[in-house]
Amino acid sequence: MPKNVHLTSAEIGSLWTAYMNDSMSACILRFMLKHISDADIKPIVQYAYDLTSDHLKQLRTIFEDESYAFPNGFGEQDVDMNAPWLFTDTLCISFMRHMGKVGMLSYSGFVSLSDRDDIRTYFSQALTEANKLYNQASKIELEKGIAGRHPFIEVPKSSDYIDSKAYMSGFNPFSDQRPLNAVEISHLYMNVLTNSIGMKLCIAFAQTSPRKEVQDFMLRGKDVSKKHTKIFTYKLLEDEIEVSSIPDVGVSDSTTPTFSDKLMMFNMSLLISSGVGNYATAAAASQRSDIATDYERLSLENAKLAKSGADIMIKHQWLEQPPGAKDREKLAKNKDGSEI
Repeated sequence: MPKNVHLTSAEIGSLWTAYMNDSMSACILRFMLKHISDADIKPIVQYAYDLTSDHLKQLRTIFEDESYAFPNGFGEQDVDMNAPWLFTDTLCISFMRHMGKVGMLSYSGFVSLSDRDDIRTYFSQALTEANKLYNQASKIELEKGIAGRHPFIEVPKSSDYIDSKAYMSGFNPFSDQRPLNAVEISHLYMNVLTNSIGMKLCIAFAQTSPRKEVQDFMLRGKDVSKKHTKIFTYKLLEDEIEVSSIPDVGVSDSTTPTFSDKLMMFNMSLLISSGVGNYATAAAASQRSDIATDYERLSLENAKLAKSGADIMIKHQWLEQPPGAKDREKLAKNKDGSEI
């Protein structure tokens, strides 16, 4: 790429975010690979690890070509490879499927934010790889009978139009609420699944962190995920919609510090951000006002949790600062050549 085609702020931010996420994922996947025993699941984890390793190499090459300072990210110091096994193999494959889903959402956004051909090509390839990871993990889950499958409803026999504003209402105590539609059901159950994974990770991180404030944060996160799961499940059961069993994504009884607090807090920050995005999408797609309002209310709860997590990370200098614009006022006041 010609040197006169500079990276935009969107491309700089996307590359930084991708590096941070891949460096964190590499630590978790490397630990999983050492302990996982299921012969069907291990190749999927290996594929995911190979992807993250290759991504990090490509990103470093881009950074070098652009004189872009490497983010610190995460590395060997953030995982104890000698720690006892912490997860069940089932959690690993559920985590792979979730990684694929988050990757598809993230990379599609990065592609749309990028102007340069080489950057769009990189993120487009990463999007294809995330899609492959999701498909492979989904196939293994289904074959093993451990997939959390979305509820079944009758296939429509005819098309129809909304004939009343009451279709959009969910708060009127003097009229019956209409049944959930297929779009609302899909989002409710998807958020049951994602909160279930978040709940188990919070438990794993809480029991292995040596710091009480991190333990307390993770336990609070577990309680929030549990509460949200109950709310979404209740909405489905109100309409006699059965929620299929959630995969046994459990954790062991190990209390040995496995991952650094910095990595665990960053991981939870990523999961919470993903959850807020899921809720926003679900709220926009839900045509019953009570459901949309629930998502908005629960998003605020997630935002408060994220804020308390960020405060802990800032306190311990774990929160790496994304690239940003120069403070022009500060530059103007520092003309003595001192570093800004």
